[in-house]
Amino acid sequence: MTIPNAHITYYAQTFGDARDIAWNIFLEVFGEAVISKNETLLEIKIANLKGGTSVVNLKGWESVYQSGKGRGTENDLILADEVAFCRGFMEYWDKVLAPTLLTTKGRAVFGSTPNGFNDFHKLTQRATLNKEWFYSHATSYDNPANEPAEIERIKSEISDDRFQQEYMADFRKLEGLVYKDFDREKHIYTEQRPIREIKRIVPVDFGWTNPTGMLDIIIDYDNNYWITDEFYKTNQTMEQIINYCKTLRAYSYYPDPAEPDRIEEMKKAGLNCEEVSKDIEFGIACVQKLFKTNKIKINAKCINLIYELENYRYPDKKDNQNEPELPIKEKDHLMDCLRYACYNTAPIEDDSVMRMKVLRNRMGNKSMA
Repeated sequence: MTIPNAHITYYAQTFGDARDIAWNIFLEVFGEAVISKNETLLEIKIANLKGGTSVVNLKGWESVYQSGKGRGTENDLILADEVAFCRGFMEYWDKVLAPTLLTTKGRAVFGSTPNGFNDFHKLTQRATLNKEWFYSHATSYDNPANEPAEIERIKSEISDDRFQQEYMADFRKLEGLVYKDFDREKHIYTEQRPIREIKRIVPVDFGWTNPTGMLDIIIDYDNNYWITDEFYKTNQTMEQIINYCKTLRAYSYYPDPAEPDRIEEMKKAGLNCEEVSKDIEFGIACVQKLFKTNKIKINAKCINLIYELENYRYPDKKDNQNEPELPIKEKDHLMDCLRYACYNTAPIEDDSVMRMKVLRNRMGNKSMA
């Protein structure tokens, strides 16, 4: 309203979220200042106090991380909502959106409910230590529209970790995470390092509407798994998948065992496809062990893999039932890849102990030895 011909962009997790959450709020706030609105593009034009016209665009974060949209534009203000749930936020902020504020000397506002110790946590740390930033923290108790008695009722019915994160905006490890031992500080590397390579392997999780996922993994002489790159794209034909696989020149490929026809195409193309175990629980136990022993090293550019690791979790435990055996089937394409690669290649010295533990969890019998 106060900057001549300003351009403002609001980002939600998805385009649908932008429409459902923010569209009507913006229209209400600007009221009679609205000159025109385009609900298809989610664009609002506003009569500016300086006599010009300002434009507000509402977008989904997927347009940035999937297509790189936004690059080359200029913004006076960027509003990023639910940042903790935006995949690869810091990488795409740095290389796509931050440059759009340079010539305008524009500003940015980042808001979110915490979601583990991810990019939003890093942003809050930066904000609290930098005098050029403003930082605000509010809980559900601070909202005058909320009834304190209702908040107390919720508090008595859910776990403390979940309450502290969702209602007190406190950073905590997500409840029910499959890979609780994954630690950005310990398992992620940013600089290229010399690797004493034994072999290169590539697990493949096929998709079409859902993304096809692949990981480029180098195993070294100490049985460390160096994940150097990822592939994560939708609408990939088998020809495209095979051509990409050939560029990696891997020793072995570990494709999704549920797709025998596609595996056969890979074999006919001359790719060495190994058999993959279908046992999800044993596979997860293997990956968990590798994280605990610090055998997995992930390149920081593998943003989709890191995102899935920080969101892959088990469903909520129900009363009078054993702990859930299988994770929620979402955000797991690269989780499947990681399991295919590790479980079918990692040397497990105490394999019998691991199997006994998994079987005990399956049976709910805590007295098994």
